[in-house]
Amino acid sequence: MMEHLVETTMNDTNSAQSKLIEERLDEIRRVLGKTEDDPLKIVGVGAGAWGSVFIAMLQENYGKFRGKVSVRIWRRGGRAIDKSTAEHLFEVINSREDLLRRLIRRCAYLKYVEARLGDRVLYADEILKDGFCLNMIETPLCPLKVVTNLQEAVWDADIVINGLPSTETFQVFNEISKYWKERVTAPVIISLAKGVEAEFEPHPRIVTPTQMIYRATGIPLENILYLGGPNIASEVYNKEYANARICGSEKWRKPLGKFLRQSHFIVWDNSDLITHEVMGGLKNVYAIGAGMVATLTKESATSKSVYFAHCTSEMIFITHLLAKEPEKLAGPLLADTYVTLLKGRNAWYGQKLAKGELSLEMGDSIKGKGMIQGVSAVKAFFELLNQSSLSLQHPEEGKPVTPAELCPILKMLYRILIKREASCEAVLEALRDETMNDPRELIEIAQSHLFFQPWLLGQKP
Repeated sequence: MMEHLVETTMNDTNSAQSKLIEERLDEIRRVLGKTEDDPLKIVGVGAGAWGSVFIAMLQENYGKFRGKVSVRIWRRGGRAIDKSTAEHLFEVINSREDLLRRLIRRCAYLKYVEARLGDRVLYADEILKDGFCLNMIETPLCPLKVVTNLQEAVWDADIVINGLPSTETFQVFNEISKYWKERVTAPVIISLAKGVEAEFEPHPRIVTPTQMIYRATGIPLENILYLGGPNIASEVYNKEYANARICGSEKWRKPLGKFLRQSHFIVWDNSDLITHEVMGGLKNVYAIGAGMVATLTKESATSKSVYFAHCTSEMIFITHLLAKEPEKLAGPLLADTYVTLLKGRNAWYGQKLAKGELSLEMGDSIKGKGMIQGVSAVKAFFELLNQSSLSLQHPEEGKPVTPAELCPILKMLYRILIKREASCEAVLEALRDETMNDPRELIEIAQSHLFFQPWLLGQKP
């Protein structure tokens, strides 16, 4: 009797939860003007770790309502998987009974056996259909609908999720724009990219992925949003408690925030799209240095805390240049920085460079990890902040200096990663420099001057 009561209660709970999810889906369909016989079409563009997890979460949450929504993801076809990765994937599959059963039921297990033996080649788009992301092999996802033809994937999409690195965003969306010329209504685009580029004409400024999308497609800016937060993709998929902010126009951010929200993934909203997007790129810069320091000091808690004090003071200093009300960003920026330093790919990259297990000659797209966004961000931030037009008075020497000169860690990371004129050990030299000021002083400089330069983010003064 008791068992029956418990089962009935669980069924009622599941039924109520399913009803709530369907109501959220119906609400976003109404907002987007979908008719009863026209499914909402959600498409992910780019299949890195976070992009794949984001689409997998939507598939798991809403995919069962097949007549009302279609969820799919685009990634380039033809990316072969090497034998060592195939062997690792086979080990992951055989370590979990649920994966074995799923692949056998889908008649897909044999190809992984053959790949393990070297008798056939697997492709990244092929395994993604079975729920395996090349950049996150050890965290299997739900099976996904994968499309390798970009036009087929996006031409009628209602919501597009940009999971591309910033370095690829303009190129891919420029291609996409060709397929949207005949559209009557503009899609809504949510960018997950945490990277920035810099341009210097007609004046120095940062260019973010949402701005790249706007330039490439001409989609109204109010239809382009950014979603970011202190999240590790694999942990979010495994339902560790997480939160994020969706930033952009009120017209879309509030209904989308409600649509994307799950019990373990809380989505808040904010109007300040560009600044949050830029800060998402800034923390990747200092995460690389944190990884180097951790390795070079054998995980010394003291040394890592010294680095954290100096890097956060530089981030606060830079934030005052870029944001009119920088205090509002302090919490999200520090939270995102903290999680990236703990377990992000940029910190991992810094560790591997310092250990000598990776070299700069290998580039910033790393097997099993994807694009290391912090490398291009180091270049963008340093070269932008090193412009003479931004010079200010040095507090002690009384001579004009660029903001970059007051950020010794950023300067040293630029010398290590971009100019390649210093080794990883040089980041410790920067920390141990006797002339290096108390990090408090840099914060005081930022707070005591009217640093805000709106044109750096393409905004009007």
